[in-house]
Formats: sequence, C-alpha cells, structure tokens
Amino acid sequence: MKKTLKRIAPVALVLIGLTTLSFMAKDGVTLRLKPQQGKTYTINAKANMMMMMEVQGQTMNQTQNMEYRQSFTAQNVTANDVQLETKIEALKMSISQMGMKLEYDSEHPEKTSPMLAGQTAEMDKAINKTGTIKYDVMGHVIDSLDLEMSQLGGVVIQLPEEELSVGSTWSVDKSQNVSGTEMNVHYTYTVTAISKKSVDLTVEGTVTGKGAEEISGNYTGTASVDPQQGFITKSSLKSNLSMTISQQGLSIPVTMVGTTTVDVK
Repeated sequence: MKKTLKRIAPVALVLIGLTTLSFMAKDGVTLRLKPQQGKTYTINAKANMMMMMEVQGQTMNQTQNMEYRQSFTAQNVTANDVQLETKIEALKMSISQMGMKLEYDSEHPEKTSPMLAGQTAEMDKAINKTGTIKYDVMGHVIDSLDLEMSQLGGVVIQLPEEELSVGSTWSVDKSQNVSGTEMNVHYTYTVTAISKKSVDLTVEGTVTGKGAEEISGNYTGTASVDPQQGFITKSSLKSNLSMTISQQGLSIPVTMVGTTTVDVK
C-alpha cells in the first residue's frame, strides 16, 4: 500500500501540474476587433459633470447631464479589417446653473428650452446622420469618420499585439482638436480578470492640452472587453479636469468633475 501511494503521489503531482498549466493557458487571451457580421449593436452612454468656474472672485457652478444612444452595424468583417456603419439615434441634455434648468431632448423637441436653440441646432444635424468608419483588427482607424459626438471612441479601442493575462498592461495615446485646443490623452489599461465572457480592465488616463484653452487632468475607472469580439461592452470612468478659459481679457479657471458610463448591447 505504501509503495502504491509512493507511486501515485508523483503521478498526482504531475497531473496537478498539467492541470495548472492548462488553466494558465486558458487564462491568456489575444484581443482582436471581430464584431459579428451584419449584427447591430446599441451604445447607451451617460455623462454627468459638475463644472466650477471662478469669475472675478465669484464661484459659479454648473451641472450638465447627457444621455446618448448610438447604434453601429458590422457591415464588412474580414481577417484584416472591419467596416462599421453608425449613427446617433437619440440625445438628451440638461444644464442647471444659478437656479435655472435648461433641457434638450431629440426625441421630444417640445421639451427643448428656447435658450438652447443656438446650441441644439448643431445637435439636431447630428441625430440620425449615418456615417461609416473602417478599423483594422487592432482597433486602429483606417478611414476617418466625420460624425460629431460619436461614442465609438469609447467602445473601439486600440488593442495590443501580444497575448494578455491577468496583470498585463498596454498604453494608448489619443489626440483630438476641440475648439482650437489640441487635447492629448495617454491611456493605460491593466487586465484584472479574464473569463469566457469578458476581459476586465482598470483604466487610467492623463489629459494635457494647449491652444485656445489649457487643459490638464486625469481619468480613472474600469472597463470590460468582449474577448470574442474585441470591443468594450461596459465601462465607467471618472474624470477630474482643470482648464483655463480666456474671455474678454480675463483668464477664468474651470474645474470639471464627472462620471461617464457606457453600456453596449
């Protein structure tokens, strides 16, 4: 009996070792952008932001809440690239400042505040405007998209070449010109968990910008990527940004604190 146990013990250790190696192999994942051909996905995004401005010694607070609904359809999926057709289907916004509340709702224009008419005219043009964008399977844009207020940038991200495991990190740099200011964001993604349904990440971003306005700050939060399709299905990011606006010879410090959530179905 003792001899049998002595023989079994090494075999058991080998089997445990092989099992462990097997699980470790399953823990690795290589992400590529591969949405289902012909399938339409819906992005629901919400952004809540508190803006604090200091004007001639007085502090003014403004609260902004926005909700987006945007769809995208995988029209052409190949081994090398993906073409998406997308449009913003609905947009809601509310602004509260100094006891006054202004609203905009693309699906209920009768609710739109007259004081927002100048701003919402541009939003109306963007609603249901269809555009196409082409990515390679690594999430890099091949053909640019001329579609304002698109949320695709928060869903399709640049992916790393190498296989990922828990603890893996990769970085992405994004640049965008906003009203004469060149905004740069350096993102770092860290894998915290891997399963058949999702690759969970922590997200950290550093923001810098110079031009018509100076901007600095950071993003922190979490995201989940579909391991089969390679795009973000859920995310929650907190932002803390500082900027200086030059207006009528005055330099106005502005602090913006907010949360953005994205859910893709």
